[in-house]
Amino acid sequence: MKKLKLEKPTSGSQLVLQTLKELGVEIIFGYPGGAMLPLYDAIHNFEGIHHILARHEQGATHEAEGYAKSSGKVGVVVVTSGPGATNAVTGIADAYLDSVPLLVFTGQVGRQSIGKDAFQEADTVGITAPITKYNYQIRETADIPRIVTEAYYLASTGRPGPVEIDLPKDVSTLEVTEINDPSLNLPHYHESERATDEQLQELLTELSVSKKPVIIAGGGINYSGSVDIFRAFVEKYQIPVVSTLLGLGTLPISHELQLGMAGMHGSYAANMALVEADYIINLGSRFDDRVVSNPAKFAKNAVVAHVDIDAAELGKIVKTDIPILSDLKVALSRLLQLNDVKTDFNDWTKTVIKNKEKVPLTYDSEGHDIRPQETIKLIGEYTQGDAIIVTDVGQHQMWAAQFYPYKNPRQLITSGGMGTMGFGIPAAIGAKLAQPNKNVIVFVGDGGFQMTNQELALLNGYGIAIKVVLINNHSLGMVRQWQESFYEERRSQSVFDVEPNFQLLAEAYGIRHVKLDNPKTLADDLKIITEDEPMLIEVLISKSEHVLPMIPAGLHNDEMIGLHFTDENEEVDNA
Repeated sequence: MKKLKLEKPTSGSQLVLQTLKELGVEIIFGYPGGAMLPLYDAIHNFEGIHHILARHEQGATHEAEGYAKSSGKVGVVVVTSGPGATNAVTGIADAYLDSVPLLVFTGQVGRQSIGKDAFQEADTVGITAPITKYNYQIRETADIPRIVTEAYYLASTGRPGPVEIDLPKDVSTLEVTEINDPSLNLPHYHESERATDEQLQELLTELSVSKKPVIIAGGGINYSGSVDIFRAFVEKYQIPVVSTLLGLGTLPISHELQLGMAGMHGSYAANMALVEADYIINLGSRFDDRVVSNPAKFAKNAVVAHVDIDAAELGKIVKTDIPILSDLKVALSRLLQLNDVKTDFNDWTKTVIKNKEKVPLTYDSEGHDIRPQETIKLIGEYTQGDAIIVTDVGQHQMWAAQFYPYKNPRQLITSGGMGTMGFGIPAAIGAKLAQPNKNVIVFVGDGGFQMTNQELALLNGYGIAIKVVLINNHSLGMVRQWQESFYEERRSQSVFDVEPNFQLLAEAYGIRHVKLDNPKTLADDLKIITEDEPMLIEVLISKSEHVLPMIPAGLHNDEMIGLHFTDENEEVDNA
């Protein structure tokens, strides 16, 4: 391998930072420890990269995720060996399932101690192998620039994902006078597959004979930077659209052709469109089980086209008639350039749009409790649908998906595939650092809030003005909902009989805080959401509120419960 001379002796830690800076990295999220002391010593006087000191390694990884999801850039994490690395595993796994580009540096004991059960040693490469796109253990200091450059490239190209670099302490300490050539040399790695015109013409030809087409808009539209051309394609052919959770915002909720989120807690219009369609075009979604609860019944009468950058996803869940392995931006661009095809599905479009009016997403506004749905709708109005919305995981996540009026790409930052409680607060911190001029609001439940609320220390420490909207039902709401619905109301270990005073906790962190429990004053009380300072808004809701509609696990998309029809002649509520 070609060697390059350095101007002066340089330590491995300095090489890490210099390489990251050359790659354009501006922020690192991390938490120091013994094996990473050489790198942190180098960080102390290094200019050009801002380090954010998390309060837990899981928090650091979620912060990097929020930064990456919101900006499209690679999130960088630095943690120490052993427990530092294992604490980061949850965030790495979360990033893996949601295709989030992360570069995670884990400290490791010195090379001579590896495999000898040294203090704070863990087989991090073995542990993270199933949940990373690739991982490395650097064995030579001269290899640092090459491996870091390669890892960054792997994380950010093709289907994005986390890449882990295990860094032994002595490798980061040693000084070298030459390095191995860092030029990329990955002959067997295909960063961007491209659809052929023949494949795309087949997709359009099927569209021309279709009478009931629908597009599934997945998170890949966001990740590939394809939103504008996706919208142009939808407008050109006037195709109805349903969104996955991670695809929300790719087409504004207000758009006539947007039928809403599909799947377990999706809209009637979206789910019925999937059931009745004769042609389903999946763009950048992996047909996960929250959208396709029963693959055996899904799309029985429809031709399925699927455009995805990952070959493993094509045909994995749903039988695909037109599989297209391609970068989505390339495919959509070519679809717009190919000769137009004639279509005729006006009657279908009218039907699916009418379904939005026939069975809207709604809720019972009566009673003495604040409704979480109304809380989210009001926040949507006050922020004009333009805030970056971050959620934790649970009932509040689904209410935020249902009732916030998304209109922008990369607007909803949430844990999709892993469903990680504790994601919300740190991810919101990362999102705000990526988009400092945006209003960033995080919806979190009282369960997830208690998992990572230590990251609130960063708000005043770094001037991060996120708004934490704590939807408090004194329970693990989604777990409790399932127990009430499918386990004969046996609420086993899902209700919090004792909780801390969250208002005093916010005060301890020096954050503005309010508690809301009056539905009559809610509209006025929530106006503070537009103010530019960190705050905790605790909203007390009923312990019995459910997320509806819902498709019980294993049932088909037309087997929804909790529907409310506007036509008095229809079934009023089939819950």
